[in-house]
Amino acid sequence: MLDQIKGLHHVTSMAASASTNNKFFTDTLGLRRVKKTVNFDAPDVYHLYYGDEVGSPGSVMTYFPFPHIARGRQGTGEVGTTLFSIPEGSFGFWTDRLTKAGAEGIKADSAFGENRLHFAGPDGDGFALVEVKDDARKQFVGNGITEDHAIRGFHSASLRLRDEGATAELLKFMGYQQADAQDGVTRLIMPGGNGADVIDIETMPNIARANLGAGSVHHIAFAVENRAKQLEVRKALMDTGYQVTPVIDRDYFWAIYFRTPGGVLFEIATNEPGFDRDEDTAHLGEALKLPAQHAHLRSTLEQHLEPLDA
Repeated sequence: MLDQIKGLHHVTSMAASASTNNKFFTDTLGLRRVKKTVNFDAPDVYHLYYGDEVGSPGSVMTYFPFPHIARGRQGTGEVGTTLFSIPEGSFGFWTDRLTKAGAEGIKADSAFGENRLHFAGPDGDGFALVEVKDDARKQFVGNGITEDHAIRGFHSASLRLRDEGATAELLKFMGYQQADAQDGVTRLIMPGGNGADVIDIETMPNIARANLGAGSVHHIAFAVENRAKQLEVRKALMDTGYQVTPVIDRDYFWAIYFRTPGGVLFEIATNEPGFDRDEDTAHLGEALKLPAQHAHLRSTLEQHLEPLDA
C-alpha cells in the first residue's frame, strides 16, 4: 500500500462559458481565482483555477470552458458530486445565498452522519456543501462571505461506477481505507490526509456510462508532496499493471495520469511549485499566464479569449 498520497489535489471539469463559470465560483461560492491560463492542448480555451487564498492542494476547482460545448450526460464512469467543506451552522447562510443566485437543485440531506446541501453549477455540475466541525484549513474570505461561512476546501468527491470492486481496491492501494458503507455507497478515507480526505463510491450497476461535456468532471487529481514521491507512485502503479503517462510539467504542478478500472481518469499531482511561481500571492489569477510553448500566441489569445471580471 502506498503512503505518498495525501488526499485530493484538484478537480478539473468542463464548462460552456468562461464568464459564467468565473462569476459563479468567485461571486456565488466566494472562492478566489488563483490562476488564469489556457489549456495546454487547446490554447484558445481558458484553464481557470479557483481555490483558497494561495490555491492550496485540496482546495482547487479548475475548469476548461469550451464555448458552446454540449452539456454532458450523467452516468457511470465519472465523478458524480464534488463536495466542499463549510463550518457547522452555515446551512442557512448558504441556502439563502444559493437561492438568491438562482442555483438549481438545492436540497438538504445527510449521509454518514454529516449534513449536506446539494446544488447544481451553471452547467448542471453536481456539488454539495458539507458541514464539518473543526476543519482548521484557512479559507479565502471575500465577496460578502465571512470566516463563519466560507468554504475551506474540498471535503470529498463521489465516483459513480457500475461495479466498485476494482476501483475500491485501487484506492486502498493508493492509501485509502474503507470507513463505512450505506445505501449503496462505500466511503473511503485517507488517514492523516490534507483535509480533502474522502472518496465515496456510488455503485450503479444499471446506469449507462456518462458522456463528457459541459458540467462533467474531466479528471480528479490526488496530491503528493513532490516529484520524488510522484515517481515512487508512478513506479508502483506501473508495477501493478496500470498504464501511466510520463511526468508532464503543468507549470504549477507536475502531473501523471491513468485510467481507472471504472473509467474515471485519475491524476497524481505534486504540491510543488505552486501558483505563486509566476505571480505574487497578492495578485494571483489577475493576469493571463501562458505556458512557454504558447507565449507567442499572446496577442491573438488576448483578442480571442472572453474577457473576465477580476
